Amino acid sequence: MSENKIKTDALIIGAGPCGLFQVFELGLLGIDSVLIDSLPTIGGQCTELYPDKPIYDIPGIPVCTGEELIENLSKQIEPFSPKIILGDEVTELKKSNDSFELETQKGRTISAKTVFIAGGVGSFQPRKIRLKGIDDFEDKWLHYRVKDKKSFHGKKIVVVGGGDSALDWAIDFAESNDHQENGGTVSLIHRRDEYRGAESSVQTIKSFAESNRINLYENSKISGFEVNADNSFKLAIDADGDELSLNGDVLLVFFGLSPKLGPIADWGLGITKKSVSVDTESYQTNIPGIFAIGDISDYPGKKKLILSGFHEAALAAFAAKAIITPGKKVSLQYTTTSPLLKERLGVSEK
Repeated sequence: MSENKIKTDALIIGAGPCGLFQVFELGLLGIDSVLIDSLPTIGGQCTELYPDKPIYDIPGIPVCTGEELIENLSKQIEPFSPKIILGDEVTELKKSNDSFELETQKGRTISAKTVFIAGGVGSFQPRKIRLKGIDDFEDKWLHYRVKDKKSFHGKKIVVVGGGDSALDWAIDFAESNDHQENGGTVSLIHRRDEYRGAESSVQTIKSFAESNRINLYENSKISGFEVNADNSFKLAIDADGDELSLNGDVLLVFFGLSPKLGPIADWGLGITKKSVSVDTESYQTNIPGIFAIGDISDYPGKKKLILSGFHEAALAAFAAKAIITPGKKVSLQYTTTSPLLKERLGVSEK
C-alpha cells in the first residue's frame, strides 16, 4: 500500500498525551493504529504550551514536565509501532460500508474501522502578527515556533510577545554561551509593561535587561518591516509614542496559539460549545465508531484533566474492540498477570 493510501483498524486524530495513551490502550487489545496531528511534532499542548513547566497531577508521578510526560508516553507505545503522521490534518470524513474514509490536507487517503478524536481543544494555529506584507517572510525571517534553536545561535534575534513562550525563549537565547560567543543578541518587544508569563521569568527578563543581556522594549509594537541589502531586516517600532528602528536576523513572534475545531465541525458530530458530545459508557459520539477523548470531548461533569483523558481512552478502546472484531468476547486482562498482554508489550516472563 502506498504512503498516501493507508488502511488501519483505528485512526487517532491528535498526538497529545491522550492520543498517545489511546495508542497504548488499543495496542493492549491487539488493535493497530495510525496517529495523525497537524503540528510538526507530537505532544500537543504539552510541548506547544508548557514543555518545561512542571505537572503535578499525573498518578504515580510526583512531578514531570510536559516534555518529559510526552517522552515517557512515546516510550510506552514503542512496542506497538504505530504509524505517526505529523504536519497533516484530516479534512474530510465519510462513512463507507464498515469503515470510514478520510482525506487529509496533503492528499493522503486513510481507511479506518474506527476513529478517535483526541484533538485537545482543536487544531492549534499560531496567532499571527498583523502587519501588511509580513506574511511573505514567514519561515524566512519570521517564525512562530523554534524548530532548531542552534540554527539561530549567533544571530540578532528579536522576540515579540509577553507570555511564557516569548519569555522562555528570550531567556534561553540570552543564557546560551554559544549564542553569545558567536555575536548573537536578543531583543524582546512587548506591547505592555505587564506580562502573562511566570513571575520568575519576568524577573529574569528584567534582570537581563539591566545587565544588557537583553534589549527590552516595553509598551512597544512593530509598525514596519523591511529587508536590508545584507539579508537582515529592519523593524520600525512605536515605543510608547517614540519611533525607533531595530535591525535583526530572526523575528520570533509568540502571540499564543488559537485553537480551532476545524473540519471536525463539519462531520455531523454532536457539538456543544466547541466540544464533541460523547456518552460516558464508551466515549463514543453520536456516530457509531467515532470516539472523542481528552479535552475535546464533552459530557455531564466533564473535567479537562490529562488523567481524565487516560480513563476515557481505556473505555473507548474496549468499545472499539467490539466494533473491530464483532461477535468476539472482549475480556478484561491485567498487565501484571496476562501472558498475552506481556507478549504484546514485549515483556519477558520472569
